[in-house]
Amino acid sequence: MATTGNRTKRWQRRVLSVPPHAYFVVGAIFHYLGPAFAVLLFTRVEPLGVAWLRITSAGIVFAAWRRPWRAWSSFSIRTKCAIVAWAAVLAAMNSCFYIAIDRLPLSTVASVEFIGPVLLAVVGIRSRQNALAIFLAAAGVYLLTGMRLELELIGLLFAFANAALFTLYIVLGHRVAQGGRTAGIDALGIAMLLAAGFAAPIGIADAGDALLDPIALLAGVGVGITSSVIPYVFDQLALGRLTRATYSLFVSILPATATVIGIVVLAQIPALRELFGVALVISGVATHQSPGDKAPPAQPEVPGLQATHQTPT
Repeated sequence: MATTGNRTKRWQRRVLSVPPHAYFVVGAIFHYLGPAFAVLLFTRVEPLGVAWLRITSAGIVFAAWRRPWRAWSSFSIRTKCAIVAWAAVLAAMNSCFYIAIDRLPLSTVASVEFIGPVLLAVVGIRSRQNALAIFLAAAGVYLLTGMRLELELIGLLFAFANAALFTLYIVLGHRVAQGGRTAGIDALGIAMLLAAGFAAPIGIADAGDALLDPIALLAGVGVGITSSVIPYVFDQLALGRLTRATYSLFVSILPATATVIGIVVLAQIPALRELFGVALVISGVATHQSPGDKAPPAQPEVPGLQATHQTPT
């Protein structure tokens, strides 16, 4: 027992010796690298099938790692209901996201996604700073979507649906996090497993022959790990030691990360107008002020990673 405890402490010291900024950068890269791989997989598997493979594989990984069902009894009825709702939103959000990136550049979908969180900040704190933030973000989204309104209407509808669901995901995730120490990864693990069930009726049908194709199946599992597991864990390691203001500033680089990955992996070269739109969204996300922005950073308990993830796609 003492040996196990010492190993845990040594591992925790090593984890905490790495600057939180490094964890965030790695998480930010994988945050959209996984979806970029998913786009490449669309040639063999339908988008909803890839979404289901992602949710299911990530749920299995979290289940094997955390065995989250053991925490279920510790949640209140209200928290359990929130987790079930969270799972339904997670299933719908991922499905909308994958349909959107099948039709639109990754940078456009990523930028539209952040309209919701900025709006939430405006609701939480009404200030000139947040008014400017929503103006910048809205102007950026207008530039990104205006030129595609007629050609990719369906893609845009799913992109905005994903943004709305992302906002609801944040609200429910915050509510679940109030459940105590076992909230966080355990709650997300349960939500992922439930979401796999919610998405199964359509997801399994769209996955089709991929379930019998080892290469496609392994690729789907890889998308789940790179999209949901790696960025989630690294995000928690960063969030635990950063103030909310610093974290929010870092989050603003995600649309830029999506743009770079779209260029490198998918050869999605943005027009000058699109680059300007992404820059405006980044400015809006960096400018907005959320409740608790001045709160001091918390010291994380690395083995448990109790914080709640807020960048699921």
